[in-house]
Amino acid sequence: MTAAHGVDVLIVSLGSTAGLRAADAELEQSLRRAGASAAVVETSPPPGMRTLALTDLGWALAARRAARGELDRLAPRAVIYSSTTAALLWPREGAIRFDAPSAGNRPGRHGLWQRPLERRRLGQAPLLLPWSDGGLREAPGVASRGERALVLPVPVEPSGPTDGVRDIAAVTYAANPKKKGLDRVLQAWREARRPGEELLVMGAGAEELRAGVRAVGMLPYEEYRGLLRRARVFVCAPRREDYGIAQLEALADGAQLVTTEAPGPYAALPIARELDERLVGEELAPALRTALDDPLEGYATHAREALEPFSREAADRVVAEQLLPRLLG
Repeated sequence: MTAAHGVDVLIVSLGSTAGLRAADAELEQSLRRAGASAAVVETSPPPGMRTLALTDLGWALAARRAARGELDRLAPRAVIYSSTTAALLWPREGAIRFDAPSAGNRPGRHGLWQRPLERRRLGQAPLLLPWSDGGLREAPGVASRGERALVLPVPVEPSGPTDGVRDIAAVTYAANPKKKGLDRVLQAWREARRPGEELLVMGAGAEELRAGVRAVGMLPYEEYRGLLRRARVFVCAPRREDYGIAQLEALADGAQLVTTEAPGPYAALPIARELDERLVGEELAPALRTALDDPLEGYATHAREALEPFSREAADRVVAEQLLPRLLG
């Protein structure tokens, strides 16, 4: 942590998922590479709650407590709240970074108190930092990019050489099985699988496992990315996708992306369509067979080119040339 005399930027990290924590660590390092001093304060997880409304309240209160302590200690010149939930009860106005707003992923009673307060905070924030254009479009009351909005993707880099042996037919990631559509993936695999082919389920156990499916659970990040480098296909059927970091990582590591259409910002979806539209649609089983039996030549090379805006180098340019001038003046 930076010494007590102060920092340029304090990131208040909700940190409710591994993806959010990794994204905040990336931003901190990018700010430092740009010459700014930066620190991250992580929020302590609240007790488990029975409803999303109460869960969000617990996280928002925890973020407020964490922010207050570091604001007094570090006296930052600027504050970035990582997620709209972290900003709901902010003790000081700041920029808001988010993959998707509550307006998009907290429908009905699930967002009864969050949505109106979120709308107010998005209107008060001096700067909005959505991960994608799709996230910006979902933000209530924010029509487009402008002086108050700067799209800042989470960097995605290859984890190693992508030209090795592809000895795993397909993988999927299902840390939240219902949201990630694991049931639909398993059904499609039962229809599409041929003898000797195996689907690895990463991030969670799979229900009703049958021949050709193996659950590997939560893995160390390096091991997880290593499996992506061995996979021919990454398959998913999300019911909603706020960003799609797992899909972007799979593309970066050379796997073909087979996916259904899904509501939400889903930054990986237009890339998947551009790379091979045969692999995107509601009919997962035929798309799986197409990817396994008739892959397009040069798919991995074209994927790396499409991911250039998501590279660490590209993110560093945005941080140095656009973000810091807006944050610090």
